[in-house]
Amino acid sequence: MKGTVYILEDDVNISGLVKFSLEREKIRCKCFTTIKDFQNELVNEIPDLALLDIMLPDGSGLDVLKDLKAYYPSVSCIMLSALGQEADKVIGLNLGADDYISKPFGVMELTARVNASLRRKNGNGVIRIGELALDSSTMTVTLGGEKLDLNKKEFELLKYCMQNTEVVLPRDVLLNEIWGYVDSETRTLDNHIARLRKLGISNFETVFGVGYKFRKNG
Repeated sequence: MKGTVYILEDDVNISGLVKFSLEREKIRCKCFTTIKDFQNELVNEIPDLALLDIMLPDGSGLDVLKDLKAYYPSVSCIMLSALGQEADKVIGLNLGADDYISKPFGVMELTARVNASLRRKNGNGVIRIGELALDSSTMTVTLGGEKLDLNKKEFELLKYCMQNTEVVLPRDVLLNEIWGYVDSETRTLDNHIARLRKLGISNFETVFGVGYKFRKNG
């Protein structure tokens, strides 16, 4: 799968068509018709990208956008709205939207834009938090300028956590995202985090009974 996309759209015909088109591109999708259901699911899983309608039955997608960028800054956001005037687009983009698509839209164009956003997210950028830097293009991690020796799963785990700083990440979410399974008895996750801590990465905070949080300040 290329990534996970949450679709917040109260018109089930539109969300169903978008979901069908994206899943043909090997993009996993979940659809929501209310802000409440969308926000409740964030506790279980953080998407790579969110497609947000603005006019929703229980609020505004712009408020959802602001909350996502405040608490889940790594989530890419594309607005889908019938409000297509230039001023409407400027408001969305100024609030942090990565893209803005006016309704009615072409499904092929939407799919291309989602693919482009996911490529940028999973591409060759460097993530920096303090003295810690992770480079996806070379799969290298440095701390204070010194290269750290990480295996593939340690690298993937660290990258995911660095993309979701200051967010409580439940154990089952991390196990599913990095290893593709959920097993509450396994010590795999704890052993990998212990190894990263031993290398000097002190940003991991244990949230007892839940999982871990990756702090911006280690």
